[in-house]
Amino acid sequence: MIIIEDVKMTDDTKKPLSPDTLAVRTGQMRSPEGEHSELIFATSSYIFANAATAAARFAGDDPGNIYSRFTNPTVRTFEKRLAALEQGERCIGTSSGMSAILCTLLGLLKAGDNIVSSRSVFGATVNLLSNILPKYGITTTYVGITDYESWDQAIRSNTKLLFLETPSNPLTEIADITRIADIAHSKNKLLIVDNCFCTPCLQLPLQLGADIVIHSATKYLDGQGRCVGGAIVGSDSLIGQDIYAFLRTGGASMSPFSAWVFLKGLETLSIRMQAHCQNAQQIAEWLNSQKFVNEVYYPGLESHPQNKLATKQQKGPGGIVSFEVRGDKEEAWQFIDSVKLFSITANLGDTKSTITHPSTTTHHKLTKEQRCEVGIKSSLIRLSVGLEDVTDLIDDLKQASSHMKK
Repeated sequence: MIIIEDVKMTDDTKKPLSPDTLAVRTGQMRSPEGEHSELIFATSSYIFANAATAAARFAGDDPGNIYSRFTNPTVRTFEKRLAALEQGERCIGTSSGMSAILCTLLGLLKAGDNIVSSRSVFGATVNLLSNILPKYGITTTYVGITDYESWDQAIRSNTKLLFLETPSNPLTEIADITRIADIAHSKNKLLIVDNCFCTPCLQLPLQLGADIVIHSATKYLDGQGRCVGGAIVGSDSLIGQDIYAFLRTGGASMSPFSAWVFLKGLETLSIRMQAHCQNAQQIAEWLNSQKFVNEVYYPGLESHPQNKLATKQQKGPGGIVSFEVRGDKEEAWQFIDSVKLFSITANLGDTKSTITHPSTTTHHKLTKEQRCEVGIKSSLIRLSVGLEDVTDLIDDLKQASSHMKK
């Protein structure tokens, strides 16, 4: 027998628990063994008491477990916890961040439907929207992330939803979520926001008007680069029907082990995000004073075009810093190849600091014209600032710059 322990209120006044407490306690399940940590339910299927129970489960009359492709207690604990942090009714765990986007779009859309999306989205997302979905009759119209008039004008009668990520990858552009939500809802459209860069510790898109929040759990939710996963958060009526049905059949499911790792990540998410922000701020300020740097993109800098919006919409500027070196690809690669502490990898959100060259990695599938349109130059470098001592990180960047051609 498994006992589900609901987190208790702090006192008789039923004061809501803080997000830091929810991140540690929500959805906790315990067996008769009395284990303190969450269990990993490493099972593909479940035993039914009798044939009638099995029939009731498959018919949806009994809410119990059926098959781990779409019902697993460890995954469910992760889903409950992330939903609580995002202040959403329901969460669906998926096998990756891209599968979260795919499940959402194919669950909600059909041939003939249109998406209005920010141009400033992850390279794989652009590939999905521009090259894969059109094969199934779903089109996408791109607009500038902060061009609110274009968002409004791009909506057509067959447009079903608006999609954006904010801050954007890799230039950390910030969209006014409430403003775009108002545009979408004024025409009875949905707004989907990728909250990967901020996490619920820094930004709550649902509270700002978004209908669905997407996550790549691979990034900050895990926090140590161990597993690949994704998540979809929203109202039960919106994601619990067609999107869940697509996942149940399509099988883009989160594994129980990955869910357990993400649960452990959520427990430390708040303190990690604070540290990421602190380190990134110092590195951005240092880069901003260096002669080998042309431009720094970081919401915590007053020079950032949406600095004031970031201060209003987010609790912190985040851990991603991008900058352009003086020169071109050759100089950018030379700098990247000279680092000693930063890991040369395209992943982000790790305790270990990472460095990558977006135009030849994360956004390499975009055409040269598309990269130019969104401002991704061959001189651009993206840092995901980790939790090492910030002085050591700056020293590493300093020595890397000394190897560049003068």
